[in-house]
This record gives sequence, structure tokens and C-alpha cells, in this order.
Amino acid sequence: MSDPLYKKELLRLAADATGSGRLTVPCGTGTAHNPACGDKVTMDVALADNRIEAIAHNIKACVLTQASATILAAGATGMNREEVALLHAAVTAMLTGGNPPDPPFEIYAVFDGVADHAPRHKCVLLPIEAALAAFDAVPPSQAF
Repeated sequence: MSDPLYKKELLRLAADATGSGRLTVPCGTGTAHNPACGDKVTMDVALADNRIEAIAHNIKACVLTQASATILAAGATGMNREEVALLHAAVTAMLTGGNPPDPPFEIYAVFDGVADHAPRHKCVLLPIEAALAAFDAVPPSQAF
């Protein structure tokens, strides 16, 4: 029997580490922390027309958080803050019994085994929260 929290697909996503690292000159950097387990995500964003042009993350966290960051980094280019906030809401809804987000983020369905483990929901949401914090950290003079 396989562990629903650590499916092969999740392990592959975490190992892929799309977007891992830091941007040389980010427009904004945000950090999100889960005090319950110690997970920490730092997310850099470069923006053009208030949309993500580049995104990178530095993670000290569990496999769930790593996989979520990979998914976000792979699909976030072109998103604005409102769209990232809508993604957060969609993933939250999915984790509490709803449907997966719309493409290209339907891959978040891989976290279906997390739904029954409410304390682990934060692990999945942490990269999205760090991205929102990165948008919020962009100085008004750099928002364009």
C-alpha cells in the first residue's frame, strides 16, 4: 500500500525542483513560514506589467512544500497577484473537498491525499503564500 501523502508523483515533482534557486535581481522577495513544522519558503519574482516574468524559490521544507513550489514555478509565468490569490483560494478549496484548480494548475490534484490531513494543508499552500508576499514586497516604484 502506498502512502497517500508521499505518492511517487509528489516525490518526482519535489525532485524536479523547477524554479529552485534565487533570481539575480528580483522585483520582490517574499517569505512564508510554517511554525508548526519549521518549513520555510523564500520566493523571488521579477515582474513585467505587474505579471510574473520570472520566479525562483529557496526552500527548507518537506516534500509536500517542495512539490508545490515546483508546480507553482512551472506555471506561474504571466500571472498577476490577483491570479496567484485565486490559485491560493482554488488550492485551499481543493484541499477541503473541492475540485482541483483549472489548467495549468490541475496538477495540484496530486495532493488529494493531503485533504484528510488538515495540518499538512499549510505545507501545500506555503509556496503560493510566499509568492503573494513577494508581490506585496515590490516597491511601488518597481511595480510596472
